[in-house]
Amino acid sequence: MALDHGLFSIHVFGMPEKPLSTIAISEFKATCLAVLERVRRTGTPVLVTRRGVPVAEIVPPSAASLGRSWLGSMRGTAAITGDLVEPVVAPEEWEAMSR
Repeated sequence: MALDHGLFSIHVFGMPEKPLSTIAISEFKATCLAVLERVRRTGTPVLVTRRGVPVAEIVPPSAASLGRSWLGSMRGTAAITGDLVEPVVAPEEWEAMSR
């Protein structure tokens, strides 16, 4: 199995690859939208052939191409409700200040 992460490709051995489906180009032309939806839903690539010769491979989009990134994924989920620089408790309540 080969995983592509931008500039680096990782080959993972021992992990089963998803079986590659094949479809004739004439059938792909007639059912294009259904094939694309099946690839998106299942994640299984489809090989399009013309007279048995591969002409294209339909693969699901990677997370990077979908714009899904962990960076900034929590944006807008928190709210500041108080003063950020004021101590939580009064200085008189600090153990270090009571001596």
